[in-house]
Amino acid sequence: MSEIDLLIDGYWRWLRDKTAIKQLKDWTEITTPYLDRHNDYLQIYARKTETGFVLTDGGETLLDLKQSGCLMDSQKRQAILQTILNGFGIEQQDTELQVTATSDNFALRKHNLIQAILSVHDMFFLASSTIEALFFEDVADWLESVDIRYTPRVKFSGKSGFDHMFDFVIPKSKVASERIIRAINNPSRSTAQNLIMAWIDTKDSRPESSESFAFLNDNEKTIAGNVTEALRNYGITPVAWSQRDQFRERLVV
Repeated sequence: MSEIDLLIDGYWRWLRDKTAIKQLKDWTEITTPYLDRHNDYLQIYARKTETGFVLTDGGETLLDLKQSGCLMDSQKRQAILQTILNGFGIEQQDTELQVTATSDNFALRKHNLIQAILSVHDMFFLASSTIEALFFEDVADWLESVDIRYTPRVKFSGKSGFDHMFDFVIPKSKVASERIIRAINNPSRSTAQNLIMAWIDTKDSRPESSESFAFLNDNEKTIAGNVTEALRNYGITPVAWSQRDQFRERLVV
């Protein structure tokens, strides 16, 4: 068994062992080891139906953003939210993020719902009602301003069979390999871990020379050293937003 196989097996073992189940009448509460932006364990809910299962966040994701002053009251924000949800096959039902599943694809749909919730939390972290530009948009604007070509919002299937969304892919050129970027608005142990596992799971399905970059928002706070160290340990290049120009030459070719 390769080192990557061992890492993936260890990840799924951690995920299984740290997941807690609680019955709430017709619903089952699933507490995951993933942390939200408040460092609380992320919870989702499942209910058996005649045709399979319904999985939902119970409306907690959008309610939390609303209570934090981040309203989905502009076309731009609604478009970004829908792009995230569509990428993972998640629907918005009133205030809930929701997906249906069968016994065969329950694990995949559960994974997709969790990843969508984490993406929404990170995308709108620290975004008040007076701030229009989100970090994803900042990165996209910068890439365009320095003539770096890219494809946005690309989803790759990992070795596990699960899907992972990356924010930008810069295609291979004659002199440079494919470069895969995720923009992390709230750099933390949890968001770094999420990217690391996504990269480990998908890198074997990409060309051998493909590189991974993490754009880290340091506008509001200093990035912890253990975050950048963890990323480097798994072959991911951390790019602090304040130092982005130092990496232009690696990305523009």
